[in-house]
Amino acid sequence: MSYRALHRLGAAEIAAAVRGGAVSCEAVARAFLDRIAEREPAVLAFEHLDPAQVLAQARQLDKLGRDGPLLGVPVAVKDIIDTRDMPTAYGSPIYAGHRPVRDATCVALSRRAGAIVMGKAVTAEFAVVHPGKTRHPVDPSRTPGGSSSGSAAAVAADMVPLALGTQTTGSTIKPASYCGVVGYRPTFGTIRCSGVMESAGSCDTAGLYARTLEDISLYRDVLVGTEPVPIAGDTPAPRIGFCRTPQWDRVDPACQRLFEDAAARLARAGAHVTEAELPPEFDAAEEAHRLITSREFVLNFAWEIEHRWSDLSPALREGKIRVGLDCSHERYRAACRQADICRNRLDAVFERYDLLLAPATTGEAPVGTNTGDSSLCSSWTLMHVPTLSVPVFTGPAGLPVGVQLIGARGEDRKLFAAARWVYRKLAFPAGKRRPLQADTDPRPLNGGW
Repeated sequence: MSYRALHRLGAAEIAAAVRGGAVSCEAVARAFLDRIAEREPAVLAFEHLDPAQVLAQARQLDKLGRDGPLLGVPVAVKDIIDTRDMPTAYGSPIYAGHRPVRDATCVALSRRAGAIVMGKAVTAEFAVVHPGKTRHPVDPSRTPGGSSSGSAAAVAADMVPLALGTQTTGSTIKPASYCGVVGYRPTFGTIRCSGVMESAGSCDTAGLYARTLEDISLYRDVLVGTEPVPIAGDTPAPRIGFCRTPQWDRVDPACQRLFEDAAARLARAGAHVTEAELPPEFDAAEEAHRLITSREFVLNFAWEIEHRWSDLSPALREGKIRVGLDCSHERYRAACRQADICRNRLDAVFERYDLLLAPATTGEAPVGTNTGDSSLCSSWTLMHVPTLSVPVFTGPAGLPVGVQLIGARGEDRKLFAAARWVYRKLAFPAGKRRPLQADTDPRPLNGGW
């Protein structure tokens, strides 16, 4: 096995190679550190990185002869997730140099499975909107998205095969779409968030990044504390609901055509594809999410608002904090009731579908440092359903655009299997990797499904 090729391997491949004696944990760590040294100056994905500490972890694993499903696998951890041996600053100067006393649950489970924590990945301030330093790994003039910017960019740049992020609005799915990797937001409550800074507890989840669905499935099983189970290999053509959410008009027209064409291609490949009719209450889900998450945020950060106001960014003060302070408890409770109604109505929609297909973002990563529009994700986050962003499209500027695949609550494994079927049909036409290209011709699509 070529030492220089190690950084191109996925998590399952690395762990198998280490367990089989083909390579040591230290050799894997050195290969990825070399890759980081090559790409990090342009991408700026890491908030904290100590090569000596990385190598010490790897040598300890080799010395102890440990085993595990992630043995020797490098992992980046978003900097709102506590690590006992690395600073966790939550993307804020208020907590510069802060040292937690214990690992977050997701970090502890990663280490128990044999993973090497490479460092802390850049996050937006308190995982909200004010961007960090990370740049898009393909085009540095563009945003990688946020708030899990460093985690997505590190995986996209082959600096790690796995990364931990979080999502309260679109913080995992959006960066995955922009950067061209697989992003997964699990069913709410599936992965424990102990040791993860709380933004809005009604919506917060961990988020996972990888280059393949198989690695996402593997990492998910590690973090729910179960024996890893491969994605089902005999999945029939799924029932797919093509979903034009209330935010459809915000999607770039060229990307709208990509999604419409994808639905037609999937139907020709054998899937049962129909337009999904969402319950009328869904029209109010975006606003309900905005009120719930903003109100919970200002309660969670009452101390920082009271005592460190000047250290909060203007974007945070005039955005989420202002909305949260203006939202009464009565409006908050009404929004929570609206969310409950929507979730129950959406359960009925999934009686007709195996998954829903919808845009992950409004289009390609925009130019500038703004983290982008999360509105294509917020309603699904509020619904507590599992979602994936899978890289199958190429936009007008030649940059990645992900498709968002949504499953029923608690049906994460079923979503993985259906998503792999969709991915293979869209990303490998005629057996070759050729993501669908955006049609810049303004004429509408002919035909349909």
